[in-house]
Amino acid sequence: MTQSTKPGGTSTSQARARLLATATRIFYAEGIHSVGVDRIIAEAQVTRATLYRHFKGKEDLVLAYLDLADREMRAQAEAAQAGAESAADKVRAVCRAITAGIQSPGFRGCAFLNAAAEYPDREHPVHRAVLTHRQWFLETVTELLAKTGEGPAEPAGRHLVMLRDGAMASGCLADPVLVSETFLEGVEGILLARAA
Repeated sequence: MTQSTKPGGTSTSQARARLLATATRIFYAEGIHSVGVDRIIAEAQVTRATLYRHFKGKEDLVLAYLDLADREMRAQAEAAQAGAESAADKVRAVCRAITAGIQSPGFRGCAFLNAAAEYPDREHPVHRAVLTHRQWFLETVTELLAKTGEGPAEPAGRHLVMLRDGAMASGCLADPVLVSETFLEGVEGILLARAA
């Protein structure tokens, strides 16, 4: 991506990246509705005009935040699978990557579940972005699970997504290590049922 330089040597893409990084940090830690654009502008050290040059408004910034989270999770899932040989090991690797997130400092649950709670209208662009991400994850694990045994994999895929949702919600409310262990045990149960 090319960067245009503004007078004073500030790159517009650097300003956009700073805005997005600031919004991502605050939205994830404190929630979306509780954070105003004035705070994001102040913490990103940009002008209001700079914000609106890169984003139409707060909703556009929220969508960029979710798009960034989506791309990071897709890359994480790809990287996790790269080192695994069997389909079952790929499922395990993806799920271990999830538990690494749950056990990371500052974990506040799933960015997408959190956003859905704040934007419950299914027609809202933010809610639609959440559903798109969730559909990708469901399809990804279902495709992997289809290679682990006979019979339809859709029920197993939905089961794994529900286990993941529970682990993401519990991970910031209870001992994250215990939550992670419980989640991975549940995943083993799904794989065992598929192989039977």
